[in-house]
Amino acid sequence: MSKAFSGRRLAVTLGDPCGLGPELVVHGLGGGPACDEQLVVIGPLGPLERALAGAPRFFETVPARDAADAAARLDALGPGVFLVEPAGLAGLSFPPGEATVNGGLAAGRSLALAVDMARAGTIRGLVTCPLNKAMLQAAGFPFPGHTEFLAEGLGVGAANVTMHLCGPMPETPDQPVLRVSLVTTHPALADVPRLVTRAAVLRAIRHTAAFVARLGLSGRIGVCGLNPHAGESGRIGHEDMDVVAPAVEQARAQGIDVEGPIPADTLFHFAARGRYPAVVAMYHDQGLAPLKLLHFGEAVNVTLGLPIVRTSPDHGTGYDLVGTGTAKLTSFSAALDLVRRLAG
Repeated sequence: MSKAFSGRRLAVTLGDPCGLGPELVVHGLGGGPACDEQLVVIGPLGPLERALAGAPRFFETVPARDAADAAARLDALGPGVFLVEPAGLAGLSFPPGEATVNGGLAAGRSLALAVDMARAGTIRGLVTCPLNKAMLQAAGFPFPGHTEFLAEGLGVGAANVTMHLCGPMPETPDQPVLRVSLVTTHPALADVPRLVTRAAVLRAIRHTAAFVARLGLSGRIGVCGLNPHAGESGRIGHEDMDVVAPAVEQARAQGIDVEGPIPADTLFHFAARGRYPAVVAMYHDQGLAPLKLLHFGEAVNVTLGLPIVRTSPDHGTGYDLVGTGTAKLTSFSAALDLVRRLAG
């Protein structure tokens, strides 16, 4: 009986195969795996072959009924790049550059298979290519996006993970880099104040501190205020005084080096200059507007709090770029580099 594969196994989902996912995989993985590594691409074969545009295949197709069957077949193989196509996708139409329910179906089934493999301990990390949230839901998957899908599927719950986006590791000491965790992810702005609770702020601080430590960085975590000027001692809203500040104090009592609430317009100025290795922002645009100002097209989305490492390019499906040859590989490459680094 042959020995099961013992190297590092990472998975990459194609996301919406009508978008840029297949091109990212072809150009990003065409060089093959790292030493003693299996890269398992999960998604339909047709769009991946189309993205090859006549170039030789760099992957081996592994037929599998389910996650357990995929693991057994992969265990019998050595390092390499492999494609596992989820059941029910063969023969479906995936028109390039179009938002379709089939694209959402493929994204959902691919992610479900990746979740099953992660639950079984088959993969150590996951890179997810972009999907269309509306098409995912139209195909019968009732999740706002990857983060919530993975949190529920892996038994953690959406309330116990943190969405984090980070710029690339700096090449020089003076290169500005932002790393931002979000207390809330995609609610309407009107709902944000009630969702910014002490527990939610404390969770984001804890996850961020652990992530910074895993990167080998040190320094104080900066926490944004919810209101302008961090509330001005209650004159502009009471949330910073009643919710954010107590959460920061509780984190400090637990040994975390953290400071806040700090007015966001001030905090990001100093964070971009290296004073803070990471920032905790209260809502989506508060944190991601400054991050994308510096790192648009090169940042990485990381889900903190999951039992496996999950990263993703920080951009959408890019339907308008499919087949044009103008899509940039920077964010996908950074996502793959980071999952390799964190997965060991």
